Amino acid sequence: MSTSYSGPLPPGSVIGILGGGQLGRMTALAAAGFGYRCHVFTPEADAPATQVCAQTTIADWDDAEALAQFAAACDVVTYEFENIPAAAAALVGRHAILRPDVRVLAICQDRITEKTFLGRIGVPTTRWRAAGDPDALARGVAETGLPAVLKSARLGYDGKGQVALVPGIDLAAAWAETVATGMASAGQPAIVEAWVEFALEISVIVARSAGGDIAAYVPVENQHENHVLRRTIAPAAITQALAAKAEWLAKAIAEALELVGVLAVEMFVGGDGALLVNELAPRPHNSGHWTIDGCAVSQFEQCVRAVAGLPLGPTRRHADAVMENLLGDEIARWPELVADPEVQLHLYGKNEARPGRKMGHFTRLRPCR
Repeated sequence: MSTSYSGPLPPGSVIGILGGGQLGRMTALAAAGFGYRCHVFTPEADAPATQVCAQTTIADWDDAEALAQFAAACDVVTYEFENIPAAAAALVGRHAILRPDVRVLAICQDRITEKTFLGRIGVPTTRWRAAGDPDALARGVAETGLPAVLKSARLGYDGKGQVALVPGIDLAAAWAETVATGMASAGQPAIVEAWVEFALEISVIVARSAGGDIAAYVPVENQHENHVLRRTIAPAAITQALAAKAEWLAKAIAEALELVGVLAVEMFVGGDGALLVNELAPRPHNSGHWTIDGCAVSQFEQCVRAVAGLPLGPTRRHADAVMENLLGDEIARWPELVADPEVQLHLYGKNEARPGRKMGHFTRLRPCR
């Protein structure tokens, strides 16, 4: 099928979602508001999105027949996380409209490809080098300096797949750890990134429609604990000029990608006010959850609007917000939170609470500053 713009999908159409996590769940809930039905493809039975979707295909990512049948049953397909094998997404794209395009997925799911793309379009990032063996690691460190971070090029999230490189470290041992944990192999290099002394971490959620319209939400501050997002504060406490620059960068990246959907652009704010883009995620993002309660149109509705060919909605906020994740056993706080009149609680329907696992989130709203 053609992936060109062909006008809005009518109510009753089917939106396919690759991935069954909480992002897919919240996207499906937003899609229902337009009368769309969602069909989720996931290898995991009883994944959060399956509980709210009209149809589910449970199969592995390498099941070509299941992927083709899934795609044929959908009017448009999107994804809710970027670690879907690109080959699986490409197969779906041969049978259905896929938004964002598989090219966007391939760029954003590999840190080396992503950093190369950002450098090509003139977007500032931290110093980095690819490292495919101990000698390349040593050369990379010589260019980035220490401290630095050695990361897997693919499949890393929430701090997984990372090794801190500090002065005096045994680089050969660090490389051996990288290989032993599956972060790198002979055919898959890792990436060395210079350590960034930042004042704060921010992100911008930007949307681009099939017709080329573009809109961004206000930059937000993200606070992490043990490499996992703990809370998001909207808006970030930065100057208007810096906020405008962050939005401009996010929009420029979305344009260069020819994105159709939503994109999260994570950035570091240096002590001197300089912005460095850290990572991209071509789907709804944890740091955009506050938009459900703080904006007229959430990031999830915006995603649905973009992939379904609808006009983008307004991104202005009607409240300031602090969103906090419920991790692991913190889900036990739900009776207290649901009884708090100043809290908007969102639970993901996950059966098992593991340490660091995102079980839900809650948001507190305040009048706009």
